[in-house]
Amino acid sequence: MDKIYDKCCGIDVHKKLIVACFRKGNKQELRNFGATTRELLEMVDWLKEGGCEMVAMESTASYWKPLYNILESCELNAMIVNASHMKAVPGRKTDVKDAEWIADLLAHGLLKASYIPDKDQRELRELVCYRKSLVGERTRELNRLQKMLEGANIKLSGTVSDINCKSARNILEYLLTGEFINEAKYDEMYEKKIIAHNLKASKEQIIDDLNGFMTPLQRRMMKELLSHLDELNAHIKNLDDEIDHFMKPEEKQAVQVIQDVTGIGKPVLRPSFRLLVQTWGVFLPMDIWLHGQGYVQAITRVPKRESPEKSEKGMPSCGQPWLCVPIPL
Repeated sequence: MDKIYDKCCGIDVHKKLIVACFRKGNKQELRNFGATTRELLEMVDWLKEGGCEMVAMESTASYWKPLYNILESCELNAMIVNASHMKAVPGRKTDVKDAEWIADLLAHGLLKASYIPDKDQRELRELVCYRKSLVGERTRELNRLQKMLEGANIKLSGTVSDINCKSARNILEYLLTGEFINEAKYDEMYEKKIIAHNLKASKEQIIDDLNGFMTPLQRRMMKELLSHLDELNAHIKNLDDEIDHFMKPEEKQAVQVIQDVTGIGKPVLRPSFRLLVQTWGVFLPMDIWLHGQGYVQAITRVPKRESPEKSEKGMPSCGQPWLCVPIPL
């Protein structure tokens, strides 16, 4: 079988151990390295001195990330491969055999590289994924707040459409004082705009909905919950600013173009949507988005996430499988 790489390295990655098999023609050299930055840089120097053309490693948990980042910054070609694509002979499973097997497959061009975004995309994805987790935590806290209000027989959800809006927060702050709301108190709250003027419910209905039975413990718990919500909102706002800072000018222009599509618009342009814009840029050059003619048909899919035991398709569960994006002439 013909060889694609004369000098290549197969690496078996672990939490605290790196096993490297460096093939040079028909010879190979095995070395063990630790997982600290100093030892990884020593391995990079060793590979550079030998004139390594390509490095391959399994996508083991997140242990491959620091090694890949160092190889990338040191301008060494590297690929990440799915472990299920290169299963070795059963019964011969050792760290050394794994590294040798990876190096052998790599030398003969039998490995398929997994898609790894460039550094800018990876950093943007980290920001967006962390923001997504914070938004999920905020949603869980809002659900807890809703259940707590129902437990106190306060029907705030029947008064306002969103318990996370400014009007709902003003009402909650007033309810935490423990005062009973009668018509005089309602008029006072209405004049101070604690109760919004655009609520559809009647005055009598709002008074009935807001007068519940809240224990001192429920008040203390609700204060802690609202404080946590404020912290989450502040963190999400900071991440929004950071994501805007990371986006390139042409990506921001692409967002402006895509928001003209019916059903997308400005309200939906969250950082998670901006991530899709940059992911699409992997398949379509950015100048096509900005200076193309007519229409560009972009598949609403992102690269699927793979692991040895699980594969997730990066596609929406509903909606049209094709999206027509108008590009200004």
